[in-house]
Amino acid sequence: MKFAISKLELFTPLQQVVGVVERKQTHEVMNNLLFVATDDSLEITGTDNEVELVTKIPLIVSEPGRSTIPARKLFDICRSLDDNARLDFEVDNEKAKIKTGKSRFTLATLPVDEFPLVDALTDATAISLPQKHLDRAIKRTAFAMAQQDVRYYLNGLLLQIAENELCCVSTDGHRLALHKTAVDIEGSEGVSAIIPRKAINELSRLMDDTDTDITLNFTSNHLQVKLGALQLTTKLIDGKFPDYDKVIPLASDNIAIVDRDLLKQALSRSAILANETYKGVRVTLDKDQLGIQTNNPKHEEAEDELQIDYSGQPIEIGFNVVYLLDVLNAIDSESAELNVSDNVSSMVIHPADDKQSTYVVMPMRL
Repeated sequence: MKFAISKLELFTPLQQVVGVVERKQTHEVMNNLLFVATDDSLEITGTDNEVELVTKIPLIVSEPGRSTIPARKLFDICRSLDDNARLDFEVDNEKAKIKTGKSRFTLATLPVDEFPLVDALTDATAISLPQKHLDRAIKRTAFAMAQQDVRYYLNGLLLQIAENELCCVSTDGHRLALHKTAVDIEGSEGVSAIIPRKAINELSRLMDDTDTDITLNFTSNHLQVKLGALQLTTKLIDGKFPDYDKVIPLASDNIAIVDRDLLKQALSRSAILANETYKGVRVTLDKDQLGIQTNNPKHEEAEDELQIDYSGQPIEIGFNVVYLLDVLNAIDSESAELNVSDNVSSMVIHPADDKQSTYVVMPMRL
């Protein structure tokens, strides 16, 4: 295999693919990237055996071939070069030789046939939509996914598409994030799948807030996403996601409208002195006022008070301050709407000007 490529042509695709490669792999070959050079393109693949990411670069190749090259080492070499650098690749006898200017690098390769690849999907359900809708839905909900929970179906995000509506839901059993939006969808409808945390994080990293179409191909076990020259394939989580509608409390008359930034700042200040283990804060709602109190085992205390729009019943209730801050970081409206029925009920939070997103935070005893 032999080809030449500029740093600017290689660096961004390499950066996109190397993110999927874990630093500690069960098989040594998965520390490498698979390079496939044909007459007119270079295809680069990274995988951790759960998520596979492929990108293709149009390129005139001197000598087609296939090889696996150490991912992190190659990326670090490429990153260290000047933007106007040009790299000459030559792979032979289990070595990849890279020349650029007066610099020379030789990297050890591994057998191509040991590199795991996802089989081609068959009988897939294909759906296309503007990526900005999926990007927004994931960014508004992904934070509430569980991490290594024994309830494995919580370690991912539920994606549902039906009747031109996109719905994303995540929960770790203590809080829930839901985003629904109307979308013009091309292709089949009626899809429901639980996408693993890592695939969601990779998708969020690769997408942006544009009208460029993204294509989703679903099978019973896999999701394959095509975005321009990129293709991401992931296994799906096989399980039954909780009935999220039953988790969302009915609306009450105790509605508070609060400036999102001011509330975020006040909670961040209080979090400094919150118990390091439980991160609890006491929230009080009274006539046009929201109070925040917290303390820790060292008897250190913090108190804060905000002017808000509230005319409901007086309420005093405890929450994990991190959960509240995660919600406020996920929404981008100027004001947030807080709704809580009583001193023992979950709080429902919406962006004040946007009912597409709904957040539920369970209370905690203090």
